[in-house]
Amino acid sequence: MSIAFPPPDAGILARRDAILAGLAPLVAPDALIVTEDERRAFETDALTAYRRLPLAVVLPSSTQEVAAVMRFCRENGVKVVARGAGTSLAGGAIPQEDAVVIGVSKLNRVLETDFANRTMRVEAGITNLAISQAVAHEGFFYAPDPSSQLACTIAGNVAMNSGGAHCLKYGVTTNNLLGLTVVLVDGTVVEIGGDMLDAPGYDFLGLMTGSEGQLGIVTEATVRILRAAEGARPALMGFDSVEECGACVAAIIGAGIIPVALEYMDKPAIEICEAFAHAGYPLDVEAMLIIEVEGSEEEIEDAFARIVAIAEPFNPRALKVAQSEAEAAAIWKGRKSAFGATGRVADYICMDGTIPTGQLKHVLRRIDEIVEGYGLRVANVFHAGDGNLHPLVMFDTNTPGEMEKAEAAGEDILRLCVEVGGCLTGEHGVGIEKRDLMTTQYDRADLQQQLRVRGVFDPLWLLNPAKVFPLEGRDIDDSAPATGREAA
Repeated sequence: MSIAFPPPDAGILARRDAILAGLAPLVAPDALIVTEDERRAFETDALTAYRRLPLAVVLPSSTQEVAAVMRFCRENGVKVVARGAGTSLAGGAIPQEDAVVIGVSKLNRVLETDFANRTMRVEAGITNLAISQAVAHEGFFYAPDPSSQLACTIAGNVAMNSGGAHCLKYGVTTNNLLGLTVVLVDGTVVEIGGDMLDAPGYDFLGLMTGSEGQLGIVTEATVRILRAAEGARPALMGFDSVEECGACVAAIIGAGIIPVALEYMDKPAIEICEAFAHAGYPLDVEAMLIIEVEGSEEEIEDAFARIVAIAEPFNPRALKVAQSEAEAAAIWKGRKSAFGATGRVADYICMDGTIPTGQLKHVLRRIDEIVEGYGLRVANVFHAGDGNLHPLVMFDTNTPGEMEKAEAAGEDILRLCVEVGGCLTGEHGVGIEKRDLMTTQYDRADLQQQLRVRGVFDPLWLLNPAKVFPLEGRDIDDSAPATGREAA
């Protein structure tokens, strides 16, 4: 295991029975999980190569119960790891042996829907897809749509500022979020933002979004809901080379055309997804775009005509426009199933860097060279329109050394993203996966400022403490406590 965790606090481990006794009165009996077998279900998230058995797991049913548990843990110096559905690909919800996991899965109700003002207030444990399903009967939807939307919660979406295929036009979580109810480390409940499009004062909503459970636990959210377009249609466009496909993406965006979605797949990803979903993907091309536009029938036809004209210099070999809802659903089934389909043929790690779209051609070529240099394979499937890469570096966990090679290749890819003017993550967060690469993106002064902000909310570093910031160097600011230095 190449990613380190801080050693557990022996004093907390020794007091486990007393801590469990203190937690028991705060929630219902079935909401406190203490046996080893039951805790195993919470020892990892979607970064399954790393596992830690938590001290205990608590599943509160209200904001008040979350506050009570947080207050108890703060008073007793117990670390807390927040958990939504555990779909984090960066290890953001992996616990520690001396930490209590607070899961929000029981906080899954729709609290209020206001169609006139296009807002919806929900508990943070509701799934992403359930929000859209709850308003679909009135012709509305919630725009961010991660591939894990069937399972992932709004709490996790806020923590990682999640995106999705349709966020090219509609934005990521932060662009669709209006308000939050947050429980701070001492149990204080605060309301941030509200029903309005722009709240007065400091932008604490922006600060909380993407904070990865290090500033508080989100229990409720007020989100924007949007009226669905008159119609929408995806199309497939194939190319003879990765370079031509990448250049075409840059040309479309450079022309000022913003499709609803602009997704990229290379040949390995096409073959893997087609074998799983039977979506009708072309198998005789090296790369493919899924392009979706929306509007009236006339608007859709006009948009596709303009996109085809822009693509012509890049010699597209195949163009297939969905002619029915069934064909459209099949196209998206293949894309949304990419990670699971890849898991059928190999172990993999999914990196999540973001680059300027003008660099796609260069970066895609370099990704192939990097992965081939380690003797591994890669399948690229990502949000091309906003340069949010998801290379799936494949390996065999039963072959000694291959996992370490895959991690090293992933680190090189992320360094490449930073070199070309991009950043370490687009929507998966830092977690533990990119924690030790933070110094690639940020210098000492940058990290010092971030540590100061974190220290204001959690001076004892009890909230998700093993994540985001490198274990070494946490003492560059006085806000980092002794526990941070001891972990180095």
